[in-house]
Amino acid sequence: MTKIEKIVLSYSGGLDTSIILKWLQETYGCEVVTFTADLGQGEELEPARAKAEMAGVKDIRIVDLREEFVRDFVFPMLRANALYEGQYLLGTSIARPLIAKHLVGIAREVGADAVAHGATGKGNDQIRFELAVNALAPSIKVIAPWRQWNIRSRLQLLEYAEKHRIPVPSDKHGEAPFSIDANLLHTSTEGKSLENPAEVAPDHVYQRTVDPVDAPDTPEIITVGFERGDPVSVNGKAMTPAALLTELNGLGGRHGVGRLDLVENRFIGMKSRGIYETPGGTILLAAHRGIESITLDRAAAHLKDEIMPRYAELIYNGFWFAPEREMLQALIDHSQAFVSGEVTLRLYKGSASVISRASPCSLYSADLVTFEESTIAFDHHDAEGFIRLNGLRLRSWAARNGR
Repeated sequence: MTKIEKIVLSYSGGLDTSIILKWLQETYGCEVVTFTADLGQGEELEPARAKAEMAGVKDIRIVDLREEFVRDFVFPMLRANALYEGQYLLGTSIARPLIAKHLVGIAREVGADAVAHGATGKGNDQIRFELAVNALAPSIKVIAPWRQWNIRSRLQLLEYAEKHRIPVPSDKHGEAPFSIDANLLHTSTEGKSLENPAEVAPDHVYQRTVDPVDAPDTPEIITVGFERGDPVSVNGKAMTPAALLTELNGLGGRHGVGRLDLVENRFIGMKSRGIYETPGGTILLAAHRGIESITLDRAAAHLKDEIMPRYAELIYNGFWFAPEREMLQALIDHSQAFVSGEVTLRLYKGSASVISRASPCSLYSADLVTFEESTIAFDHHDAEGFIRLNGLRLRSWAARNGR
């Protein structure tokens, strides 16, 4: 085994990473620094500090990354209207490069030669963490205990915890019904009782949204303001990125907006079923497309839609720091120069529907598009030549085929 001097561990304070912490200390016999990222997961993070202290950790980092997460990762992704496989708003995927960035930053600060994570060998997160580290600090070693140790079952995990006197929450002694990943953008739930896609997900899986059936019978009208492609206000009130997303999560959640039951294709090669709740992100996607509809040129908008699946796949597969993602981001960001204005939406029974949009940079001309008399010169006869030229190849094709 390679000699390691110091490790920075991505640490949640949960059972798995508590066991990983002990295993790293025991296996490598070196100092372990813990790093806990506050991404708005809605959990009290101080217990993580207490558990790390109990384990003898001297250097404990708990960092509030909520504003950076939304400003530098979520918003750039939303400028692209990114959806993986046409549905998933990439809530877990977009958090991993940020965590990896800070893992590397702390490792450099403390002189660590390795970082560690708790992702399993079957999932996407191991790839996302490690590709990010490869791009940011290729000399730093990555330790993935789930791919190295001989623990193969939940029972063995609990036995290890008991042997080393690691506290086990009472709800962890039995078989966990599902696993949860949460941050300010979304909540993801998968595994165990959700593994059969033919079974309807139980109601208690949902944590951020009410059942649309039980949502208020009266619609709620909201307005989202944009500047250069990024949301900056809700109902006329300017907000920081994290505060804005938090506000929209509350608004969307009480109207059942943003639920998704998805069977997706993992990068590693298997299909998995997950339940996602992304209330604020769903509102922002609808609002952003609404403001783009009047501010983007047709060809520019269509080009964005063409590259979006590729951009979303890069994020899903862990290539946030890859040159091709950065190239696509430059194109996307350039397209947002005039994407400013306000969008009004109706929240009702699980939907977020755009009902009006306005912009000082609008390309929409009511005078040009009207069926009534217009002050803008438009010769209807021009359409005849336009159609004839576009039909030329079709007439040639039809003639060859004997039509």
